[in-house]
Amino acid sequence: MNTAPSFTLSAEHQRLQVLVGAWRGVEEISATQWADDGMAEAEVIAEAQFGGLFVVQRYRQKREGTVSFAAHSVFGFDQANGFWTMHQFDSMGFVPASPATGSWNGNELTLERSSPRGAARVTYGFDDADTYRMKLQFKPAGSDAWQDMVSGLYRRVSPSTINGF
Repeated sequence: MNTAPSFTLSAEHQRLQVLVGAWRGVEEISATQWADDGMAEAEVIAEAQFGGLFVVQRYRQKREGTVSFAAHSVFGFDQANGFWTMHQFDSMGFVPASPATGSWNGNELTLERSSPRGAARVTYGFDDADTYRMKLQFKPAGSDAWQDMVSGLYRRVSPSTINGF
């Protein structure tokens, strides 16, 4: 049975396809209330779903060979409001009241989300088809200053090199 939709993706949905693939990266973790500073390795698998309307991303961060953080994200485009979205659920267990929303500026996708704890901002910068950078920042409630949390460089790999997802 063919379950693929018979439509053409919008240009906005097509932009999300840059996330699709298997990726491995090295991350620099800043000291925060949730983690100590240091280095980590990350593995990411992102797949197009529903004919490319959404991209589902599974992320796993390892420190000293042990999974220290994991997340499941769903990226989409809100046509009615004209912005990109990311719903994220992670191993910290906070349930987001709403998705992160944002826009593209050249080859960078920036998404922001607020909660009672503060605001989070993540930027994905695509150097080329096989390399991207990610930077996650946090601004505590009542503060005007963004704090770096994680920054990483990710390279496309063969899906067979990522085990255990």
